[in-house]
This record gives sequence, structure tokens and C-alpha cells, in this order.
Amino acid sequence: MLPDSDPKYEVILNRFSSCYPVSGDAEFTKPFCVEYKWEKKGWGELLMLAHPLHLQLLNDSDYGVTVLHDLKYRKLVGVVGDSWLLKADPVSVTWHSTRGIKDEFHEEIFSALSEDVDGLNPLGVTTTSCYFYGKIIARAARLALIAEEVAFLDAMTEIKKFLKESIEPWLDGTFSGNGFLYDGKWGGIVTKHGSKDSGADFGFGVYNDHHYNLGYFLYGIAVLAKIDPAWGRKYKPEAYSLVADFMNLGRRSNSNYTRLRCFDLYKLHSWAGGLTEFADGRNQESTSEAVNAYYSAALMGLAYGDTQLIATGSTLAALEIHAAQMWWHVREGHKLYEEDFTKENKVVSVLWANKRDSGLWFAPAQWRECRLGIHVLPLSPITEALFSDVGYVKELVEWTLPNLNRKGVGEGWKGFIYAMEGTYDKESA
Repeated sequence: MLPDSDPKYEVILNRFSSCYPVSGDAEFTKPFCVEYKWEKKGWGELLMLAHPLHLQLLNDSDYGVTVLHDLKYRKLVGVVGDSWLLKADPVSVTWHSTRGIKDEFHEEIFSALSEDVDGLNPLGVTTTSCYFYGKIIARAARLALIAEEVAFLDAMTEIKKFLKESIEPWLDGTFSGNGFLYDGKWGGIVTKHGSKDSGADFGFGVYNDHHYNLGYFLYGIAVLAKIDPAWGRKYKPEAYSLVADFMNLGRRSNSNYTRLRCFDLYKLHSWAGGLTEFADGRNQESTSEAVNAYYSAALMGLAYGDTQLIATGSTLAALEIHAAQMWWHVREGHKLYEEDFTKENKVVSVLWANKRDSGLWFAPAQWRECRLGIHVLPLSPITEALFSDVGYVKELVEWTLPNLNRKGVGEGWKGFIYAMEGTYDKESA
């Protein structure tokens, strides 16, 4: 099991051969940190292997671990120590924009908001898909926060009314077209459609895409609980059930929900696949929707004054961002499995776990706006943290813009590209 024939590797492995792990655990000991602890047997120090994201986050100075940079198995590197502390860069979970809105733009925003709010009508929502319905709810909630930030209070009443009428039926079981049910077999929430058809709601009934779909609902619930605390108190048990479906940290054997349904504590990102076997292994086709799920949970913590939920949601959002930037935001010249991809595939997204281009998985190669947009939506203040590298954003936009003249490109997909462009060139966007 030597990396190559150099005798120095045999010396290293012999040195640590008498100590081995029998179990491991990952704990959230404090905000923006994950601690790995292994139970070991034998004697001496424990040698394990770390992947590139581990190494980026590993705090070796605090915990006395030693990185053996010369011991490499492809991209895995030797680390000595039976306890690791991984520290993510903190992310700021905020309701409003991170840098504020200049007064000179308020009138234009008032005009756009008025038009959007006038179009809100619960009776006009025809979809019964929990995914698309959740996106409609989250979009209205985003309008509420924009209106609040620019003090356009006249819009708040109508938005609040829309949110109540569109969210409540899902929480109290009166939505005639679909609804949430508890599934005791797998310890989670499914939809009525999904309980009868494994392909319905993008496989929600077989636990696909849970953090995506529920993340949109949580965003709407968080905003409504913020602007109407009495409503928030009334529906708090239902709201927390949605959170627990994919963010339960409990270990009790009688817990209603499984622990961290989607999040992979080794890869440090979530998986969208539930009980389904995909031809190419597990997947996460939308890293940004994963970030949105944990961001929305943290916002719900803010709305309810729940410091633990704020900390857990913020930490998972931060780890998702690090993982997206490490495994998906792969630039030309990046050395991570570079030999396995063409230049075009490298620019947008690479799923390291499967050595597979997840952009291609979502849409054909010529649909660049979709391949990029699926890793951008939905737009919110956390988007700027996810795409903090403006140089990389510019590369993505320049790679995508020529394709927007293609026949059949949706205006919605264009919007995400123009929003990205706006981070470095507002006038052109």
C-alpha cells in the first residue's frame, strides 16, 4: 500500500503501523467548527489521510496534529493525530444586503417592487410541486425584505397576506393539491404526491432534494415569522419539523428524524440523492440551493431568537460554501484532477467525488446559462459570500454571455447571469 517505491514511505507506515482507528465521530463544538475524534486501539500515534478541503480547514496549531506533506496518495495527505479541529471562515447571516442600497436607487426599486407585489396572488399559483411552490414563497419573502430595507412599507401588508395564504395550507394540512406527511419508516417528511409516486416532486418522497425544497419554505417562514411574530409563534412546531427533517443533530434512538440527512461530514457538503440509485453515483446538482437551505435555517433562528439554530445553520452554510468553492468552482489551471476534464468542462463545475461534470449532468453543454445558473440560484445576500472571488465570477460571466443569444434561452436564466455581472460591472449588467 505504498504511494510509490520510495523506501521512505515504508519507514513512515511502519512507524505508525501499531495504532489504528475503530470508530470516528464528528461534532459541532463551536460556531464554524467541526471536530473529528477517533477512538483508537494499539499504541503510538494515529495516522489518517486528509483530502484537500480538510487540509484547507485543518487547525493543526491548536490540536497538535502533524501534517505529513510528503505522504501523498494522489490528493490525500497523511495527518497524524486522533483529533482534528476544522475551522471554516465565518459567514455573516443577514436579512438585508451586506453593503446597503444607495438612496439614488430607491425610487427605481419602489417602481419594480410595486409591479412585482401587484402580481402576487395565491389563487394564481397553479403548481402543486413542493419545489416550485417553495420557490414562489421564497421569492415573495425576498420582496418583503427588499421592501423593508428601502422602507417601502406600503408593500409589506400585501406581501405578508400572500405569504400567510400560501404557506399556511402546507403547514396545517389543508393544501388540496399536495402537502407534507411524516414518514415513520425513514424518519422524515414526504409529500402526498411523493408518497404515491417516487418520481413526483423530483423524488421528494424517496428523500431526494430535501434540503433544496425545504430550504425555500424555511426562507418564507423565517421572513413571515420576522414580520409577524404572532404568526411565527403559532406555527413554530411545524416550522421546526421542517428544519429537523434535514438538520437534526440529535442522537436519541427514538428521534423522529435522522441525523443530518443530507450533509456529509467527511466531504463537508450535502448530497441531493436520497434513496435513489443514480447511474453515476451520488449527486448535488445545485450547490447554491444547498447553501440556501442552511442559510434559511439560520435566518429562522434569527426570527425565533434561537442561538443554537443560528450557529448550526451558519456553520453548515459556511462549510457548504467552502466545499462548493473547492470541488465545484474549478478554474482553468486548477490542478484538482485536471487531467480528467476538458477545458470547457473545467470552467463551470466538477463533481470531485465522481470525477463527473455536474453541469453537464443538469443540462447539455451548449446551455451554459443553465449549467452556471443552477449553481447560483436563488439570489440572496449569501450569494455574495458563495461567489466572493470576483475574478472567477468575471470568468464565468464571460464564458456564458455569448450563449445568451441562442434561440430559446429563458429570461429567468439570463437574470442570474446579469446579476453575477452586476457584482463587478453594474452599468453593463
